Amino acid sequence: MNLEIEATFLEVDKNEIRSKLKALGGKLIQPEILMRRIVFDLHSNHAFARVRDEGNRIVLTYKNHHNDTLTGTEEINVEVSNYEDTIAILKACGLRAKSDEDSYRETWELDDVEITIDTWPWIPTYIEIEGPGEISVKSAATKLGYNMQNAVIGSVDSVYKLYYDVSSELINEQLSEFKFVDAPTELASKLRFVPLAPAKIPANPHA
Repeated sequence: MNLEIEATFLEVDKNEIRSKLKALGGKLIQPEILMRRIVFDLHSNHAFARVRDEGNRIVLTYKNHHNDTLTGTEEINVEVSNYEDTIAILKACGLRAKSDEDSYRETWELDDVEITIDTWPWIPTYIEIEGPGEISVKSAATKLGYNMQNAVIGSVDSVYKLYYDVSSELINEQLSEFKFVDAPTELASKLRFVPLAPAKIPANPHA
């Protein structure tokens, strides 16, 4: 089983985290880019398949979230050559496309750890720290000034649920589009509190 060892920290300032990464010797791998993805239903509340266009590559992913621990998510990735054709193959195999999602992502490398700066619709920007083991992830978090006790473990739906009083079912099954437009009524009406930095379409995606 391939494990995704990853911790998420919320409400980051992009310029501040970039400065920290540069000061620590971090390397910018991919400037901020708009990524698109189609997520497919695997008839499980915890597993899904995904085709994601990352700008410089296209990745087909299987992910299964077993529990809310640092090593609780199984993930398998394979690069594919064509976004639309891969989606067509999965649909031909009988899988149902349940959501069409956009986000902005910037990727850095610090030691043996990958750090992504992620901006999704309707929530503040956050970072994900992913590494080969728990020690490396915790070490990178400490270097960047984060306390692991404040880490969010799990998929992006866990982040949405912190800002909106909704179920995982609404996030994963009922919302079919995550785009940089106004939030749908069923989500906006359930806002717990106003985020510190609401996600907007960046005026300059490479700023």
